[in-house]
Amino acid sequence: MNRIVLLGALLALSSAGMEAKVKLPQIFSDGMVVQRDRPLSLRGTADPGEEVNVCVVKGKKATVKADAEGRWSVELPALKTGKTYTIKVNDETIDNVAVGDVLLCSGQSNMELPVRRVTDMFADEILAYRNPDIRQFYVPREVDFTTERTDLSPASWKSVDEAAMDFSALAYFTAKALNERTGLPVGVINTAWGGTPIESWISEKYLADLPFYINQKRLFEDDAFRKSLSQQAGRNNAAWNSVIDRNDPGLNGAEKFYSPALDDSGWEEVDILSTGWSNDEMGSKNGSHWFRRTVDIDAAHAGKNATLRLGCIVDADSTWVNGRQVGFTSYQYPPRIYTIPEGVLKEGKNVITIRLISQGGQPHFVPEKPYKLIFGDRPYAIYGQTLPDEILLEGKWRYHKGTPMPGGFSSEAFQYKPTVLYNAMISPIIDYPVRGAVWYQGESNVGRSNQYPTLLKKMIANWREASGDAAMPFYVVELADFIHKDDKWQRASWQKMRDRQAEACNDTPGATLIHNSDLGEWNDIHPLDKKTLGKRVADAITADMKQK
Repeated sequence: MNRIVLLGALLALSSAGMEAKVKLPQIFSDGMVVQRDRPLSLRGTADPGEEVNVCVVKGKKATVKADAEGRWSVELPALKTGKTYTIKVNDETIDNVAVGDVLLCSGQSNMELPVRRVTDMFADEILAYRNPDIRQFYVPREVDFTTERTDLSPASWKSVDEAAMDFSALAYFTAKALNERTGLPVGVINTAWGGTPIESWISEKYLADLPFYINQKRLFEDDAFRKSLSQQAGRNNAAWNSVIDRNDPGLNGAEKFYSPALDDSGWEEVDILSTGWSNDEMGSKNGSHWFRRTVDIDAAHAGKNATLRLGCIVDADSTWVNGRQVGFTSYQYPPRIYTIPEGVLKEGKNVITIRLISQGGQPHFVPEKPYKLIFGDRPYAIYGQTLPDEILLEGKWRYHKGTPMPGGFSSEAFQYKPTVLYNAMISPIIDYPVRGAVWYQGESNVGRSNQYPTLLKKMIANWREASGDAAMPFYVVELADFIHKDDKWQRASWQKMRDRQAEACNDTPGATLIHNSDLGEWNDIHPLDKKTLGKRVADAITADMKQK
């Protein structure tokens, strides 16, 4: 009998030790901003039937029980605007909770584009600005083909003071302008992914009457199938890279092309902003292309750190200074901003070498971007100006063909498939109360813009229903101007998409189109002036506030 009692006691202790703690979704965490004038809504998980006590320090309390599946939710009266709170949920504590306005910011790369990418235009302002009341919650980039998730991988709220450079640039300037007008905290939920089409952000329920999209998703639902595709893509790319590297004279000759000792006097001289160098007698453009430039450094700057700016390059590059590799970028869009450490530059002749890799058949250096060597601690470029501590690098470089190649292999981008981002990146946070949603997307749907009004209206209805806010305001950013003025066909395609965006907004109560076409740059799909655009979004939000 004593053994039975002892065993029962041990089992009871074991069971007690195995009880699940109350768990809160990632978004309910330290530093969060909750929407003013709305009830405080919390949810989470616990053991089925477990009692959950919610207490706002110096505020309201509530007690609920987890249901049979371990889920619980609670709603408390709205917190006072402008104050900061601590919330306790059983043994869990959420500190530094602010009350103000919350924006759900989503879309593709022009929404995702971080503050660090617009420093050429706004460096002084960004570096000088501090505000602990502007905060961002960055939603991790993930896909889910089968389940509308209720939580995210680990994520946290960060203020401008903690991580300004990681903010969405558009969300940063929108929040800053809104805060200046209201004096209240602003929270940004940043859930965006570059290159993604709108159908990725819509639930399966709302795509059910569009079987093309549902069946496209069905093709990729099998985990093993997706794994096999990824593995094959890896093998394809490894084979392509092996051939180009193994046969490149710049990597395998007696003297490496990036060696400062190499005699390049026999190389062709080209203007890097021209494109004639990319063709050979067989018309080959893909593969590797080598460029060298010699610059003179005086004694005052020798040995000091510097920043090498190489504009934007299509597609990839590796870059050396005096034989030391200082940078590598694997695709075309990021600006090349490479740090040259102390001791690399010397007095007299210095050699900069670029190995450009093309897989898509259009290798070039993007014009009207900064190509310069900048001394000192400021890596930012000022367009159209040459400062005393800069050396311009446009114009003539020595050129040598590397390895001519066929085009690179394409691979499946699973984040582009219907519904997968709604499941993984919208569903877990859509019930978090917000002032409104800011949507900047459409570049990836330009080729089928006739479908866009239907898809955008479905997405808005989808998010409104899932959020429980049937009147959630949507601020839809018009596509910025892009593409050279002489490319009339492509420009017409972009204008058609802008017309379709306007059509959807006109048909949808509570949807506002934000003018943006005039802020574009013909040579950059990611225009820098997110400040003016952010002010326009804030104008629209403020106007809606006044009407309510």
